[in-house]
Amino acid sequence: MTRRPLVIGNASGFYGDRSGALREMLTGGPLDVLTGDYLAELTMLILGRDRLKNPDLGYAKTFLRQLEEGLGLAHERGVRIVANAGGLNPAGLADAVRTLAAKVGVPVRVAHVEGDDLTARVDGALTANAYLGGAGITACLRAGADVVVTGRVTDAALVSGPAAWWFDWAPDDHDRLAGAVTAGHVLECGTQATGGNYSFFARHDIRRPGFPLAEISEDGSAVITKHPGTGGAVTTGTVTAQLLYETQGVRYLGPDVTTRLDTVRLTDEGADRVRVTGVRGEAPPASLKVGVTRIGGWRNEIVFVLTGLDIEAKARLVRTQLTEVLEGVADTTWTLARTDHEDADTQETASALLRLVVRDPSPDRVGRTLTSTAIELALGSYPGFHVTAPPGPAQPYGVFTSILIPSDEVPHTAVLPDGTRVRVPPPEPPASPAPPAFEARGSGGGAPEGVGGAAPAGSGAEPRETVRAPLGAVAGARSGDKGGDANVGVWVETDPAWQWLLHTLTVDAFQALLPETARHTVDRHVLPHLRALNFTVTGILGDGVASGHRFDPQAKALGEWLRARHLDIPVALLPAPEAT
Repeated sequence: MTRRPLVIGNASGFYGDRSGALREMLTGGPLDVLTGDYLAELTMLILGRDRLKNPDLGYAKTFLRQLEEGLGLAHERGVRIVANAGGLNPAGLADAVRTLAAKVGVPVRVAHVEGDDLTARVDGALTANAYLGGAGITACLRAGADVVVTGRVTDAALVSGPAAWWFDWAPDDHDRLAGAVTAGHVLECGTQATGGNYSFFARHDIRRPGFPLAEISEDGSAVITKHPGTGGAVTTGTVTAQLLYETQGVRYLGPDVTTRLDTVRLTDEGADRVRVTGVRGEAPPASLKVGVTRIGGWRNEIVFVLTGLDIEAKARLVRTQLTEVLEGVADTTWTLARTDHEDADTQETASALLRLVVRDPSPDRVGRTLTSTAIELALGSYPGFHVTAPPGPAQPYGVFTSILIPSDEVPHTAVLPDGTRVRVPPPEPPASPAPPAFEARGSGGGAPEGVGGAAPAGSGAEPRETVRAPLGAVAGARSGDKGGDANVGVWVETDPAWQWLLHTLTVDAFQALLPETARHTVDRHVLPHLRALNFTVTGILGDGVASGHRFDPQAKALGEWLRARHLDIPVALLPAPEAT
């Protein structure tokens, strides 16, 4: 007998997301399960520092505040809640939820998933957590849990775990699981699926986008949508953008299944409804990824404001004046952002920013003594000297790395509502390793004027008239981080634009358009059903977001920088000018 679709929503895309979202989702329309994603690489570092101060902490405290009202609403509506807010202490959060339930008088059965914490096994780690799959969540729901809290599971597991429970899927139902993982990947970042952070944001009212939900069918296909009357939009474009976010390669490796992103097909089913079909799955790898955070050292920064004329000379003067005090500092980075405009009509737009960032194993070498020395220049340096903030002490920074560990060495455990502990066995690994799923990087070069206008070699098409224009005139993009790597997904909306993009935006062209990527390894992944390319840039983020290696440490705007770069685009692909 075929069971009706599972209606599953999301109420959090990160630790600090909209606090009222849980209530909005519970009251906005029917749901079977409501999920919340609270964990990211930076979050694990934050929770690790919390745990150092108090061993009873280590979980997302905001989740409890949301549940004060949400528990009663979920109970009234029969909605199960699944969240990874347990962080480093899922057992502690489960106990706190039980205490809260007793306080507000709501009878709930609480379970949790643990076994991901491998900190004791990794020398020098502040945190070390394996990315578990959804099978532990499935076991908890099968045992009757109303609330399931987990530690570090994959973001998509918050959806694939409940889907496997709802439809009673087996571990080797790879295509179905892959479909649910795809839906989970779309939902995991909340309003990014409903128009938030979207390249073509002006097409929709996204002042307060609603959170997304998925209607998952028994065959693994799904419809992405949102509650009626909520803001934002669900379109093939918004779903495509999220599918490209923070993925590396055609094969999306996960602990439950390897999802073939090159098989995903999207169909517009009307207002705010996009169907996801065709997803194929393969056996998961035999290893799990373990995210490791460490305290990498100490950092400090100071930003000098340079106004008016002679910006470059003023910057050289400050750098010369601080040469002596910076001797012996392990890492010193100067960045001059030319935000100034000639003949500006406001002081702020006449100013540039000179940013000094220092890092060292010792807090003393980059502490208040150093920043105070910079401030002592105030009356003896460039004209108009001032800074954006007073001198401050050094702050610790984090380093994120990842390692692999055999799946059968990780004690994935479901702790059921009655306290029974159930060991979750790993799924069967593939018979042989998956082949590489990317194109090797190019050798350099770029997209000089003239590139992009000609038809692909051997196509028989005539050269097309081109105009110099930003890539964003025809393409959308979304970018993000995976440890020290960045990914940039680029997509277009028509078949002619796809043929042009596929043959034009090579690795060489990408690196020429974004010169800061030229010294890094760049791989290109082709997703034809989505009319999309996905680029991974290895090492551009240094030791990850917590290290603050770049101005944009999570590469959130790398895609928008790419869209702003100019190249030769066929006139026929550009949107028609608006009538005046």
